[in-house]
Parts: sequence; C-alpha cells; structure tokens
Amino acid sequence: MKLLQIVGNAIVGGMETYVQRLLERLPRDRFEVTVLCPWESRHSEALRQLGVEVLITPIPDEPCWSSIVFAASLVRTRHIDLIHCHLTNAHLMGALVGRLTDTPVLATVHGRELTIGDLEAHRLAGTQLCVVCRPAHLQALVLGVDAERLHFIPNGADTEVFTPRRVRDGALRRRFGIPEDAPVVGFVGRLSWEKGPESFLRAALVAHRAQPHAHFVLVGDGPMMGQCAHFIEQFGMGDYAHLAGLQHDMPAVFSELDLVVSTSHSEAMPLALMEAMACGLPIVATRVGGVPDMVQHGLTGALVSPGDFDGVGAQIAKLLAQPEAMRLMGQRARARAVEHFCLSRTIAQTTDLLTRLAHGATPTPLRAVAPSARAGATPACADEPAAPIQRSRRGGSARAAPGSKPAAA
Repeated sequence: MKLLQIVGNAIVGGMETYVQRLLERLPRDRFEVTVLCPWESRHSEALRQLGVEVLITPIPDEPCWSSIVFAASLVRTRHIDLIHCHLTNAHLMGALVGRLTDTPVLATVHGRELTIGDLEAHRLAGTQLCVVCRPAHLQALVLGVDAERLHFIPNGADTEVFTPRRVRDGALRRRFGIPEDAPVVGFVGRLSWEKGPESFLRAALVAHRAQPHAHFVLVGDGPMMGQCAHFIEQFGMGDYAHLAGLQHDMPAVFSELDLVVSTSHSEAMPLALMEAMACGLPIVATRVGGVPDMVQHGLTGALVSPGDFDGVGAQIAKLLAQPEAMRLMGQRARARAVEHFCLSRTIAQTTDLLTRLAHGATPTPLRAVAPSARAGATPACADEPAAPIQRSRRGGSARAAPGSKPAAA
C-alpha cells in the first residue's frame, strides 16, 4: 500500500511526534510511505532517518496551485493509494489533490476541535476524519459531520519506553545545581501561548511560598522562551526556576521529575501528559480539551480551571506536602496509562483504518469513547474486533459535487 503523508507543519510538537511514531511503527512489509513537509527542519530529517522519503513543497493556509499540481503529480506517478493529512492546511491541500486524482483522503485532527477549514474540506471533498479526543468527536457530530466518515482513535504513549524510574542525580539536577532531596516540578511542552508557560511560572511563584525547597523546570522551546526568561529574572526566580530548553531523551527527563504540571489554555490529548503518567508521575493540569479524560482528580492528580494559576500553585504545594499521596497517585497514573493509552493499540487501530481506506473499503467508524475521569471506566483504546466493511469503488465513498453534502457510503 502506497501512502502519502501531508504534514502541515515541521516544528517539534505533538503532531510531528505523532507522525514520527506512526511511521516508526507502520509495518514496512505493508506500507510504502512518502511524506510532504512544508520546509526542511529537524522533523523532516528525523523522518528521513526512519528510511522514509521526504519531499518539500509549500503548504500555506490557502493552498497554492503549484503545490497542488506537485502533490497531484506525485499521487499519479507513485500510484498512491491513500492520502493522510495532518493539520488544516494539509487537509485542504490533500482534499483538493484527492478530488483531482480520485484518491481517498484521511485527515487526522490533532486539536480539541475541528476548524472551519477541516469542516469545509470534509463536506466539499468527502474526506474521512479521525479525531484524537472526545470533545472533537462530539463537536464533529454536532456540526453534522457524516458519522460514516468520522473515526475516534485517542493518542497513545509507549508504555514500554516510558516506565517509572526515579533518578536523584541526573543531568538536569546537575546542570541546575538542584539538591538530590529537592522536589522538581516539570512543565513539558512548547513554549507558546496555548501551552500557558507564563501561567506555570506564576503558579511556581505561588507554590514557592509554601514549598521554598521545590524547583521548577520548563522543558521545551518556542516563541515565548525570551518572555519566560524575562519573567524569571523580573521576579527573582533564578534560584529555583529553570529553562531546560528542548530535550531529546524524555524518559530520562521524566525520571528526574516528581510532579508534572500542564497549564495549557487549549489541548486535545497531550502526549506529554500520557508519557508522564506512563512514567508513574502525578499530574496537575488545567481542565481543557481531553485532559479530564486522562487525569482523575484526586486519584492520579488534580484538575484546575484554565487560567487559574493561583489554583495550580495551591495544588502543587498541597501535593508536594504529601509525598505518600503523590506516590500512590503516580502508581494509579501508570496503571491508567497502560490500560487506556497504550501506543501499540493506537497504532494497531490506525494501521487497520489506513489499510481499509487504501483498499477502497468503507470501514465501520471507530467510536472508542475515551474513558471518563471515574475509576474503572471503559478503556479508551482497548483492542476492538475487526469491523465489517462494505466494498465500494476506489476512495471508499461516492464523490459529492462541490457544495453538496457527501453521500454516506
């Protein structure tokens, strides 16, 4: 099966990590993959190191004709069976190329909601949609997305790579001179507005008053790096707040942390939190997107309203004062990650969906409902039996005329 991946961005972020892990694990004897990226970057080079062909073409928010022609020619000459898109700009371009070449298109929506562009591409070109969190799934249904073309496959963490391990004298502690007995609270994510790094630093100010021995580390890079550095200097936080920058060995990073905090203003199903939970770490997080489906308040961590940095700081201080409670929360977090957010099941479901679409079949939509925050909820990514399929012409759907609603397959 020949698969074209169109990736709408090429930074180091959650979507790019998803694509990389998917391509690492797709069976090589079943898939031949080509990737279109908008520019050369660390991400494109990482994909090449996997043995994947990576080509570069502009992918602006409004698709340009030269890129559409380039992609369409690629689909024709390489005999591509399926186009798989990531982000709205890639979805729009993929939808047009799919219509021009009569090739089925799947768009994975990595955010907590569909954009207008995703909705337009789906309605006008009859694309298949795959969402990664329950809010996006519910929103899509409310907006009238064709249920036969909507699939729900939550993100997953590699629970064999991300495992509980505690290191008190690791590279981060040595780098910043953090004592072995000092608790370390981590923020892991891109330093950009939607992730709320400034809220993390404000919460650190609050928590520091009650837990002056604690240290706070921001792991990641992004446009707010300078702003965060200025904040730390302005409020005299240099002795206990640290900018670690981009880190590549994340299991080693998590092994040095005692608590992970997410102060995001917008999230879907964040990989960083899944990986932290798989490492047996308790979580303090804002109640946004699919996060409440991951973190059980009072059991695996604490949930706070978005923007409430005072509340985040209070929860950090409260948990740091109860090391035994944190230990139990970490154990439950690990168990929950293994049960509900295992990457192997996510990859298996995605592989099955790609296979069925590439073979011109209309799969019964995957509707695995993410677990609620209640203990004992149904696993979100439990193995599902193979769904019955209906054969259709190539593309798995009847093509709709522009401006009309696609007919259900």
